Amino acid sequence: MSNLTVKGTIKQILKVESGTSKSGKEWKKQAFVLDTGAQYNPDVCFSLFGDDKISALNSYSQGDEVEVAFNISSREFNGKYYHNIDAWKIDRIGASQGNGNTPPPPSEEPKASFNAADLNADDDDDDLPF
Repeated sequence: MSNLTVKGTIKQILKVESGTSKSGKEWKKQAFVLDTGAQYNPDVCFSLFGDDKISALNSYSQGDEVEVAFNISSREFNGKYYHNIDAWKIDRIGASQGNGNTPPPPSEEPKASFNAADLNADDDDDDLPF
């Protein structure tokens, strides 16, 4: 499967859930809802598993524009299939970029502008031979 990513606005951050598996291992997960802006079914609910991914979500809040990289998995239980959308990376979009997950974009140098009238102006201070 290729890299799956989606851009949108964080609509809701749900509470952290925790528990103990049958094997006795502690687990934590947190979900958040992203509004993709799509015409049909714009909301997508992602899950984050583990302390490191959950703590990364703490630097975001409702209304932030982000790009989410994720995996989709399915499992069968009693003849029915259940799906998970597991986020593994979240990056801020736009001017507020720079949450520590990715470096900020390089700054752009101002572009020089000129006026066509400047080309025709006779300038006696010009050192150029033409």
